[in-house]
Amino acid sequence: MAVSMVALPLAACSDEGKLVLHSSTGDYSFNVEVVDTPESRAKGLMFVTELADDAGMLFDFKEEREVSFWMKNTFIPLDMIFVGADGVVKTIHVNARPHDVTSIPSEVPVQFVLEIPGGRSVEIGLKPGDTMEHALVAKPVN
Repeated sequence: MAVSMVALPLAACSDEGKLVLHSSTGDYSFNVEVVDTPESRAKGLMFVTELADDAGMLFDFKEEREVSFWMKNTFIPLDMIFVGADGVVKTIHVNARPHDVTSIPSEVPVQFVLEIPGGRSVEIGLKPGDTMEHALVAKPVN
């Protein structure tokens, strides 16, 4: 019994590193780092010089609200996917420019922002209304 109690939290943690985007062209898996504190969200992907096609960072704001990002000290282009608490993609900003301090707003309240390599959302055909599956996304109640 004690062994299963220890194993459960470890399994839950490992689930947070996996995410699936569902688009009309298919299902795409990503390995993500979750950032959910003001300090970790502020750093984000700053100073990262490369990102695999199946990698990303998931920002969790713990509740839906309007958010905005910038690319100061970010060395690679990124797609920013703004996602509601229900996992529905609300808006997408494609190919945010490295080092640009122009604000990139969500335009609507969101709980999550997924950053993936620049242009990748276009490659997989991701559009607003598509969905993101992740352990932190609220499951619908039947």
